[in-house]
Amino acid sequence: MFAGHVGAALALKRAERRVNLGVLILAALLLDVLLWLFVLAGFEQVIVPADYASRHYVTFVFPYSHSLAASLVWSILAGTLTWVATVGWVGGRGWATVVVAAAVFSHFLLDFLVHIPEMPLLGQTSPKVGLGLWNQMPVALMLEVLITAGGLLVFLRGVPLGRGRTIGLVGLVVFVTALTVAGMTVAPAPPSIPQLAISSVVGILLVAAIGGWLDRMG
Repeated sequence: MFAGHVGAALALKRAERRVNLGVLILAALLLDVLLWLFVLAGFEQVIVPADYASRHYVTFVFPYSHSLAASLVWSILAGTLTWVATVGWVGGRGWATVVVAAAVFSHFLLDFLVHIPEMPLLGQTSPKVGLGLWNQMPVALMLEVLITAGGLLVFLRGVPLGRGRTIGLVGLVVFVTALTVAGMTVAPAPPSIPQLAISSVVGILLVAAIGGWLDRMG
């Protein structure tokens, strides 16, 4: 799930307008950034199954980035960093902290819907959860599109933007959604795990940067 996490960030932006959208997108995708960095460092693993061409998803060993316990820890750390970064605010620091922490933890909740039971509750040997909607890919993609569109609608109804920024943001969301659908349906298996990790981190940072720029421009 990629576009769905962006949708969650868009919805949460309405809850606290002073937090930049780029920050919320990065927060909502933080666990994936950590995953790919941990993969490059050798702490976590990504497995491309032999039947990738038919099911179009990889599997993971990711207790440090995507377990329930780790997700809570990363959420608390992100919230703490937000509290420190907003020291100059007049009121609202606590709510901003909650919103950013919620963006981080929303990643676990959305991934729980689509991943097979591979998300540990604690460590890698602990019980693992996941509803496995990726095994019904059309359903999973329809749900992700609805989450993304819903997040965009909530954002646009509550955060006034100029015409140019609105068009730019809608274009970004449409692009991310199309990329997600293509990646889960017609894209070939990744050429290598390191290339997949690097391209994923770069893609996340670019989307967050563009979202943050659109939120600040004008």
